[in-house]
Amino acid sequence: MNSDNKPTGIKRLLSACVYSAQGFRACYRSEEAFRLEVWLAIFLLPLGYILGESAIERVALIVPIFVVLIVEMLNSAIEAVVDRIGTEHHELSGYAKDAASAAVALSLIIFLVTWIIILL
Repeated sequence: MNSDNKPTGIKRLLSACVYSAQGFRACYRSEEAFRLEVWLAIFLLPLGYILGESAIERVALIVPIFVVLIVEMLNSAIEAVVDRIGTEHHELSGYAKDAASAAVALSLIIFLVTWIIILL
């Protein structure tokens, strides 16, 4: 351990994996949109692999699925932080939530456009 009593090396890596799993679980439990996207990903990931005719096409079909999940998790994190700060309406809170929601929408557009271009 270092002077701050924080784990280093393999212990730090294992701790990071535990925190990541906790975050994934928390998001899955609390966000209906994320649950839906996870189940769609379970179906679409193998489909993307099957439908891709080359390694590049497979990657291009699979990566946007993960992008949607990542952006949805970041959106959930932003919403949680904003709600933690306070429930009263504030222009900046609304902006943060709206911008995060727009990022999710853009990630879904990236997913759709990629799949449409490659499969059609």
